[in-house]
Amino acid sequence: MSKESAGYEYGQLYRSEEKIYPREVKGRFASFRKISMSMLLGMFYGGPWLVWGGRQAVLFDLPARKFYVFGLTMWPQDFIYLALLLIILAVSLFFFTAIAGRVWCGFACPQTVWTEAFTWIERSLEGDRSKRMKLDKGPWNFNKVWRKSTKQFLWLALSLFTGFTFVGYFVEVRSLFASLAGFTAGPWEWFWVLFYGFATYGNAGFMREQVCKYMCPYARFQSAMFDRDTLVIAYDEQRGEPRGARRRSADPKEAGLGACIDCTLCVQVCPTGIDIRKGLQYECIACAACIDACDNVMDKMEYPRGLIRYSTENAVLDRGYRLVRPRTIVYSVILGSLVAAMVWSMATRQPVILDVLRDRNALYRDVGRAGIQNTYTLKIVNKHNVDHEYQLSIRGLDGIKIQTETRISVAAESVFILPTSVIAPHESAVGGRTVEFVLEAVDDNTIHVVEESRFRGPTDEY
Repeated sequence: MSKESAGYEYGQLYRSEEKIYPREVKGRFASFRKISMSMLLGMFYGGPWLVWGGRQAVLFDLPARKFYVFGLTMWPQDFIYLALLLIILAVSLFFFTAIAGRVWCGFACPQTVWTEAFTWIERSLEGDRSKRMKLDKGPWNFNKVWRKSTKQFLWLALSLFTGFTFVGYFVEVRSLFASLAGFTAGPWEWFWVLFYGFATYGNAGFMREQVCKYMCPYARFQSAMFDRDTLVIAYDEQRGEPRGARRRSADPKEAGLGACIDCTLCVQVCPTGIDIRKGLQYECIACAACIDACDNVMDKMEYPRGLIRYSTENAVLDRGYRLVRPRTIVYSVILGSLVAAMVWSMATRQPVILDVLRDRNALYRDVGRAGIQNTYTLKIVNKHNVDHEYQLSIRGLDGIKIQTETRISVAAESVFILPTSVIAPHESAVGGRTVEFVLEAVDDNTIHVVEESRFRGPTDEY
């Protein structure tokens, strides 16, 4: 192999990606995408500033090990709900992918949402597609410098605000703002604000479609969830081919042409730079920009819409469309069961936790006529945001009773440690038994929790 050919192959293998200049498009899907992204950005940036019950509505307080979600307070013992929620989200992704393909990527993925926001800033300052291309190829002059520098400034500002907002979900946002403004924030606050700001700046400002094409694993395993009845962006090749330019007044049948006029607008508006006319490709994020562009062209040519449309492989080939099929049934059953389990678990969730720990240094004490004594340490966690008074009792052995105070007041969202001793008659304690500690709220009879433990007697084997 010659050096020239070797160099050519090397250059082809490692050449840098060409910059994509997506063209702005108007249409029904573009309007829906803007509404969706505006709502998502509004929820993200506004979420930390909401107040509920005198505190931040959504706050994941890691140092205190408490998660506040409006009126709900989650403790480390409630981690199972987080795990269940993540499983539900994963199954939901599988379910909606099997039905509608990559609609998540096109309308709700954070990478798409922030890329659209950054592109809007770029388009507002540098103009439409042709102007941006001309500006990049042109010499550096005052016009180019101020437009580029202003764009970078706004990108950095939005990125830092994004990092600040993200950290605001883990640190009380008002105190975080005050500490950052006064340069009194700790190194970790500064690190995470800058880290997530830099990640937003790099991903949405520069990498853009390369994140979807090369870094996102979803594009790689989506085919495992697709079938012939999954909605995808489809080009109707039978109707569109052979493609070619023509006048609007020309009859395509007489010219031997299909409906596609080969304007390439579907390629120009694609944020990942693919040609949907080549068939379904893993780079397609199902944003439907090509559908809007093609529909606009069809309207101008007075052709029927739908040359590029949301469809399925079977529907394009006139084989019909099945929404209910084994794949969707299985996903529906699994998803419905998980949601029902979580709803039931949350509805029956007790706002109090009782942990019972036996004293392992002294298994039991014989206190003469009084009976056999065991000692325990009780940890009572009041997960409610109001104070509660509880009544403690024990059952499981005849004559067993608690020797210490049984009326306990626990402050809101706090932990109360209670060392206690329990005594039972000799005849009841022989051999040892399982006992149950019962904790009931005096002011709310729906709050009731039972915790088992072991009561040791003199004949126990240990």
